Amino acid sequence: MKNILTRVLIFTIITTLTSCANDELTPLYGTEKNQPGKVVITGYSALSDSIQITVNGKLVEIGKEKRTAFVKKIEKEYDFVYHGNEEKVFEFTNKVTKELLRTYHFSADKPQDTLSFYAKENVWLDKVLLLKPGVLSAPANCGFKFIFPTMNLYTKTAYTGKLDGIIRKINGQVLGVAENINKEQYSSFIQFPFSSPPTIIMELVKHGTTESYVPGKKITINMTMSVNKSKLIILEEKRDANGAFSAVEGTLNLMDYFVFK
Repeated sequence: MKNILTRVLIFTIITTLTSCANDELTPLYGTEKNQPGKVVITGYSALSDSIQITVNGKLVEIGKEKRTAFVKKIEKEYDFVYHGNEEKVFEFTNKVTKELLRTYHFSADKPQDTLSFYAKENVWLDKVLLLKPGVLSAPANCGFKFIFPTMNLYTKTAYTGKLDGIIRKINGQVLGVAENINKEQYSSFIQFPFSSPPTIIMELVKHGTTESYVPGKKITINMTMSVNKSKLIILEEKRDANGAFSAVEGTLNLMDYFVFK
């Protein structure tokens, strides 16, 4: 009887261990799905300090010289392998100050992806290549879209709504209004025939009004028309030597830095 009980006990233990092996201890080797990935980086940095890029903590090498820091233009096809559900974390850091400027996350849900940006002091525009410059509808026209990422940086106004840009010739003739200028998205497209002299003046007002967004101060921007050209203008608040707001400039045109398809 004792032998029978012993055999039953041993059989029970073996059965339990076998069950555990099937349910909990199944080898995981080879179960990860690996697939190639690629992120095409296209950017331009006008920052005074160079930028470094890391992917999951590893520095990205750029160009034939295998530089790990860059200024101005960067074009890089970064190839790697996704391991299962692993994310690829791209971090952009100021090399001198070590400040983390931007972080991007990519996954195998979209193994082929793009990363484009424009960077300058107080300005970082993402997904630049997804922007669509306005299409001119007639020969000898010129056109504009505007974005204002530094709005209220120095003016410190309470107004955070959208702006309109009333565009005039230097003789006061109104050429049109660029509507819905804001910090995140480009305004509506405005176009008009080129004429000489090419200088035009744009007045910034609260959307749907003729009221300045800066109380008690008329904000105007001098710009230049270019025949048969469509521009993507970044508006910038400027300050004087004492740090006080001085003007808004509109000289930065993204069409000078990127090729848009």
